Order: sequence, then C-alpha cells, then structure tokens
Amino acid sequence: MAFTGRDKTWLRGPRAVALVAAGAAVVLGLATGGTVTQAAPAKPKPTHTQIQLLALNDFHGNLVPNPATSSSGNVNGTPAGGAEYLATHLEMLRAAAKAKGQDTATVAAGDLIGGTPLLSAAFHDEPTIEAMNKMGLDATSVGNHEFDEGYKELLRMQKGGCLDDGDGQNNQNSCPDPEEEFEGADFDYLSANVFYENTSKTLLAPYTVKTFRGGQKIAFIGMTLENTPNIVTKSGVEGLSFKDEVETANALVPKLKKDGIEAIVVLLHEGGMPADPRAFNSCPGISGPITDIAKTLDPAIDTIITGHTHQAYNCSINDPAGKPRLVTSSSAFGKVVTEVRLSIDLATKDVDRLNTLANNQIVTRDVPKDRSMTKLIAKYQELVAPIESKVVGHITTPSVVKTPDDSQESPLGNLIADAQLADTSTITNGKTPVAAFMNPGGIREHLQSNGGAVTYGQAFSVQPFNNFLVSMDMTGTQIKALLEQQFSGVNQAQNKVLQIAGITYTYNPAATPGAKVVAGSIKIAGQPLVDGTTYRIVANNFLSDGGDGFPAFTTATDKFFGGLDIDAFAKYLAAHDPYTPGPTNRISIGS
Repeated sequence: MAFTGRDKTWLRGPRAVALVAAGAAVVLGLATGGTVTQAAPAKPKPTHTQIQLLALNDFHGNLVPNPATSSSGNVNGTPAGGAEYLATHLEMLRAAAKAKGQDTATVAAGDLIGGTPLLSAAFHDEPTIEAMNKMGLDATSVGNHEFDEGYKELLRMQKGGCLDDGDGQNNQNSCPDPEEEFEGADFDYLSANVFYENTSKTLLAPYTVKTFRGGQKIAFIGMTLENTPNIVTKSGVEGLSFKDEVETANALVPKLKKDGIEAIVVLLHEGGMPADPRAFNSCPGISGPITDIAKTLDPAIDTIITGHTHQAYNCSINDPAGKPRLVTSSSAFGKVVTEVRLSIDLATKDVDRLNTLANNQIVTRDVPKDRSMTKLIAKYQELVAPIESKVVGHITTPSVVKTPDDSQESPLGNLIADAQLADTSTITNGKTPVAAFMNPGGIREHLQSNGGAVTYGQAFSVQPFNNFLVSMDMTGTQIKALLEQQFSGVNQAQNKVLQIAGITYTYNPAATPGAKVVAGSIKIAGQPLVDGTTYRIVANNFLSDGGDGFPAFTTATDKFFGGLDIDAFAKYLAAHDPYTPGPTNRISIGS
C-alpha cells in the first residue's frame, strides 16, 4: 500500500467549560456477545490506563438544530442536535475526562458532509468543515456522501483552496468572503479501501496512528462503504475502485502490529438496524451488514465505530475468536455523541475489552451554546439569506408530503417528477421527454410553507443534492426491466418504488420478483407501452448512472445533461403558482 498512515501526538486540552460527570448508563460487553447496563463507569484497574474516544457519524451539515417535532430533531422525544450544543457537549465530556487524567480523541464514521441543509450546501459544505475543525475533530472515515460533488472536491475538503464557481453560480459560492481562503480540514479524512483504479495508491490516508501520554498508541483505520459506487453519482467516483471492507482492514493488522501497535479502532461507514430503534444505548436484534462485518474483522481490532444507517446503538458482537467486541453508532445529525472509555493494559499496550465502557449520550439543548459555533452559524446565515428567503411559489396546503400511500406513491414524489418532466433544459434535437422517474430516497423532507409561501430554502431542503437532470432514450422493454428492478435484485428485500410522471402502471406485491408489474398495465401518455418503441425519459444523474439498484438506466442511449434538479423544482413551483397537490393515482396495486 502506497500510503502507510500518519503519526500524530494527541494531548488535546479542553476549552474553559463546565465540568460534568457522565451520568447516563454505560454498556459492558460480555463474553456471550450480549450487553449489560451499569449505573456508573467501573474504576480502571491500576495496571490500566483509560483513553476517552468521542464519536460521531452522519452529521450531514446539520449546523442549525432541526425542529424538535421532527424525527431529525429529537431522540425519543428529547430535543437533540445542533452544532452549538454538540460542541458544548463534546467539551464537557473532554473536561470530565481530563479531570480524571485521561486523554481524548474525537473521531467520526463518515457522511459529515453531503445531503446537507442549504446553510452548508450553498457554500460547498465549507461551513461544516470549519465547524468540525472548531469542535476538535481528529479523524473521520469517508462516507458515501463525501463523494456527492466528486472525489476531487473531497480532496479539496481535506487540503483546502477555493473553487472558481462564478461567485454564487447555481446558488453555490465557495469562499464567499474574498479575504478568507478555505483552509480545509484540520482532521484526517481516512479511507483504506478506496484506491485509484488499477493502482495500489489510496485516495486518502488509510489510517492514522495517534500517540497519547505515556507513549500509548492507537491506530484508527478509516473504511468507506464498499457499495458506494452504487449509491452515488457515477462521475463522482469514476477512476476509483472500492475494496471489501473486511479484507482491507484485516490486511492492515499485521503491518500495524509489526509497528508495535496493539490498540486498533475501525471507523466504518456501514452499520446495522436494531429491532428497537428507541433502545439507543443497546442494540436488540440488530441486523444488517455490520453483523457479518463485525464477526469477520480480525480479532486484533478492538472497537468498531459505525455509521450510515442513521441509527444509535451500543453493544458488543463477538469477533471470529468468540470474544466480545464493542460496536457503536451515534444516530445522525449530531443528535447523539458516543463516549468510549478504552481501558488499555499498560504492559501489553492492548485494549482490555471487558473493562472498556461506552455510552451513547443525547446531545440535549439544555446546555450553553458554544460561542464559536454561534458566530460561525451567524456568519453563514447572513451570507445565505438572500438565496434562502427568496419566495419561489405558493402551495394551497400547509405542506406537500413525501409520505407514500399503499402503492408507495407520494404527493411530493409526483410534484418532483412533474417538475422534471416539464423542465425544458433536457430537450435536445427536438426530443422532449415523455416520462420522468425520481428515486424516493432523494426526497429528503416534506415541502413546507410559510402561510402558503414556499422559499428557495424550503424547496432546497426537499432536494439538497444538486443533481443534474438527464434525458435519455429507453425502449419499452428497457422500461419494463426498470420497473421490475424496483422489486428485485438489490431492491428485493426493501422495495424502492420510483416516483413517476407521464407513465402509469399496476403491480402485484404477491407476485414473483421479476414479474410483479401486471402485464399490459403500463401506459405512457395514456397509451399502452410498446416493447420495440423508443421513449425519451428523464431522471437525475444519480439514477442515470444506475444508482439505487437500477442498472436499466445504464442501458439507455443518447443521454443529454440538462440543468439542476432543484432549479427545475423551483421553476415548476413558480409556473404553477399556487400549486395544489393532486391525487396519487399513477401507481396502483392489483393482480
């Protein structure tokens, strides 16, 4: 491997902030692979030292607190999140550790940027990187959303520099203050399993080694979701290859041990789904990729900090040797921070897992706001205000919801698909799209209004990815294959029903995968679909590249790139002002 990591010394001191004791429950892994909840942290053995890890994941640029009434703004009903409160909680936890003579490392498991609110996205997520610098983040793995604007932009996030983006073209503005250059991340972006194609060179550092007082060293390996190429825009990762997470991490273990490093932590942007998502300090009935990954990662790896699924959990899963190993995740949007107390044997320099504790702490809003975060947020709120507050249209209902009906069609999905179909930027050589397709996962929020008025900021919160619209030719046969892929292949376990315009059909949920769309039910512009006929359709570039498990889009021909999806959405609202949601009657269930 070309990049062998970095070696830094961590003796970070907290800012002047109130000292608090960790009062929530902690979890201790048992040899059975289960968990036990304790009332207070166990005292470290005299032959051990404790090092505090503070862990985050999937922040997605949520600098400003989300409404406490939304799922993204509370944990089990407790208002949570917001950079001002997160920064304070981190400093309070560090202060408590310092009072006990413990050093701290602050790490993350990816998706700090990408899919972000306008306050960050309007400035290419530079505000979020600045916020993480101020919060004292030391290292993070690369998530799939770090590739939303392409890997070269990810490298800029690490190294710094400004984009020549026309000073606000497409409602984005890198380095909005001409006297300030974006300096990049003070922390290490890590990705051991992402390589430049056909080379042994990693895109970023595969790991970093941190040295604490007494010479104790801990290696942090960063791991990106292997499935990233299937869920991000193709152009963003073209020229890269993504390797198996387990194989990559396991191959690094002998090198680290040869260098005398026994304590190893993996920062993994992949996760699991607990059966009860409210049990944020345990993980009952956890399922998903993390279960197999945890069972196959080398036993020398001591702790796995995970992300991607936006769940909070904290438990142990047995390693291949049958010994318990801590696995954690801290929800998303800065709502939870995980505190891990690694107990390290002074003689062996290795982690004593049975004396290592963890606690998922809710980032409550009953603490003082961090002043540096308040200042940073105020700066960018002033800069984004002219863009955010512009009224782009009106709706006749309080909101247009993304909540689907029984067929998985939603009012907001129909609105977005209609906007894409109506966008003239995708017309080329006289060829106008007759049908549109939108991935439901790309619809991030309900469309809200202020007394009926919809601002650009509210529209952006619905579609925050700045995807381009792509028109293309598909035959009737290819469109049939596309519709079946909603219920088969990688989408068989969890169906992904595309939101549509210009096309209608019926499907049978009880039918065999690959044959769920009812024969003869598909119509385009009110006419039956014909296998050999070529139709012009439109979708965003993420789908066009086969994202979300729809390879049929990659077989389309004569592709033409139009404008941004958010621009099409805003223009449609203006052209249909005021907009009234129609019935969800494009997709039906039958037999």
